Amino acid sequence: MSTTTKTPDAPAASPARRWWSHVPHEPFLTPRNRRLWYGFLGLVLLAGSWFVVARLTQGVQVTDLTSQMPWGAWVAFYIYFVGLSAGAFLLSSLIYVFGMHQFERIGRAALLSAIVCMGVALAFIGLDLGRFDRALSTLIHFHWTSPLSWEVRFYTMYVALLAVELVFAIMVQRRTTDPIRAHRWMRILGIIGVPLAIFGVHGGTGTIFAVVKARGMWFGGLFPIVFVVSAIVSGTALVMAIYFWQRRGAGKRPSLKLMQQLSVVLVGAIFIDLGLMFYEFIVPILAFEHHDKSIMGIMAFGPYWWSFWFFQIGMLVAALIICMSPLKKRVGWLAAAAMMVIVGILGVRFNIVVPPLVPPVIDGYPTNIYFPTINEWMVAAFLCAGGALAYSLICEWQPIFDPDPDDTEAIAAEQQQEVPA
Repeated sequence: MSTTTKTPDAPAASPARRWWSHVPHEPFLTPRNRRLWYGFLGLVLLAGSWFVVARLTQGVQVTDLTSQMPWGAWVAFYIYFVGLSAGAFLLSSLIYVFGMHQFERIGRAALLSAIVCMGVALAFIGLDLGRFDRALSTLIHFHWTSPLSWEVRFYTMYVALLAVELVFAIMVQRRTTDPIRAHRWMRILGIIGVPLAIFGVHGGTGTIFAVVKARGMWFGGLFPIVFVVSAIVSGTALVMAIYFWQRRGAGKRPSLKLMQQLSVVLVGAIFIDLGLMFYEFIVPILAFEHHDKSIMGIMAFGPYWWSFWFFQIGMLVAALIICMSPLKKRVGWLAAAAMMVIVGILGVRFNIVVPPLVPPVIDGYPTNIYFPTINEWMVAAFLCAGGALAYSLICEWQPIFDPDPDDTEAIAAEQQQEVPA
């Protein structure tokens, strides 16, 4: 009597994964926080949709803009989100170009933030201009001496580069490609993207303002540099805030060490930005430039003083929080400093756009008075919520955030560093 041994069936081969297919990864939010977050975004989008329709059907009459005051809050939000995008990308370049792998955990989040913020920025300027049907003509027609013509092409190349680099980063995370080859391509893309972001994207946005000779505080070679430095400030603060709230929303503890490392980059950029602001102000004062001095007076003591003192100068408080030993050992305080900077840079953008347009260009013309209408605020809320929704859905779909395998050890080490309450 012979016996036969039955061999177990070989496991079926798993289907090949693509970078766009869904795979299990760290939850973006807990179920309860997910309901709260998406419910809040849905309410904002529902409330803001009526105002967007009003803008599309009634034109700029729903705003406080005039022929003498052609730019307002939407242009300020436009350059604000362009800065957030450029800054987040430059932060990601520390990882993929300069090899600072201690920031690897937030690399994909920084790239995705850069893409989404660029989309929101273009939506703002599109609604401000109001002719989406003419968007393609900006690519067809070109003028060598127009900064706007250059910007359209820089934006197109920049978004394409970001998208490709993010795809490579996701493929590496999901192990669907050779990591060495992928990192080599990401380094090449980053090397191309750094000068593109500095000189083309946000430096170019500053150039649009700097070549307007009729407006004080705009015309000058320092202005594009100011835009780039403040972009690094806002982009770093944005990534810090996103990382903190995502970890909290997922029921996890944010890494104090990572937040401290990011805060070092942030506080350095803040002091450089404030130093450039000092030179922006001191040079016209010492040169007795009356036009620029009148605009500085409007910023500091005019109808927009609150934006200057509470938001722009208020970033000093965030820098002090990061520098104070008891506070920088608490992850919540570092997150609060980052959010103060995010709001502060928005005030900076508002001060860049609005106060220089208040004085009349020609003597005898009336002084312009501007404050955003409820329509402008609600459209801004709608677009910000739309960007947050797009970011959140992509994070639900793709592994943007890393699970921390050493959470227990990291938390224990960080608890020893924290000052008792």
